[in-house]
Amino acid sequence: MSGSSAKPEIHQFPCLKDNYGVLIRDPSTGVVAAIDAPNGDEVAAALKAKGWKLTHILTTHRHGDHTDGNLPLKAATGCTIIGPKGEADLVPGIDKAVGEGDTFMLGSLEVRVFDTPGHTKGHVTYWIPAAEVAFAGDTLFPMGCGRVFEGNMEQMWNSLAKLAKLPPQTVVYCGHEYTQANAKFSLTIEPENEALQTRAREVDAKRARGETTVPTRIDIELATNPFLRPQSPAIRKRFGLETAPDWQVFAEVRERKNKA
Repeated sequence: MSGSSAKPEIHQFPCLKDNYGVLIRDPSTGVVAAIDAPNGDEVAAALKAKGWKLTHILTTHRHGDHTDGNLPLKAATGCTIIGPKGEADLVPGIDKAVGEGDTFMLGSLEVRVFDTPGHTKGHVTYWIPAAEVAFAGDTLFPMGCGRVFEGNMEQMWNSLAKLAKLPPQTVVYCGHEYTQANAKFSLTIEPENEALQTRAREVDAKRARGETTVPTRIDIELATNPFLRPQSPAIRKRFGLETAPDWQVFAEVRERKNKA
């Protein structure tokens, strides 16, 4: 159980070309984690701006645009790096490997771990129930999902289905700003979805103002993200997959996005 009712402080900032860095601080203990480390200098600058001292890095997956800052930040701060068991040999500086069903304490905050493979073989998602927040890396995006590089389509669908079962109010942080392109694509899959139409307009307006579209929320994704909506009769009819299992409908959406 979480030892504190204090909500963590979360600071999101742009990194690299289209990545996001995220810092989370437990106010009751002063523990500070970076969710992934796309670039050491940019994470260090964000820490300095907040006046926070890094104690942990929580790595979601092995890709360089999520881990390139690990070693420089560890050298500078002595932080503990936690990462996925399924690719522990590929995460720079890893101290503790975690996987499905594991829990650990980040200060007073209980963190639960899900295996969410597909984008990479060992990708994990971190969920902090008391804070109603999840860090999904490159598994789930607003109106999108990660490319399936190392897993298969059924595996990726199972990973997304785990996230879809989180409490609907759960806020989800992810690794990239892809939302505008995802919205445009999503409208080709389920153009009759009025919630999606409205959201796409809102995203266009936000990006025109230079605003971020991340984080998102589980209930919003369930209503508007075609990758989470294989049960949609309209999508199934459009694909001619009325009786197919959910993962096959998902796979068709993903294949079309790959070619978009």
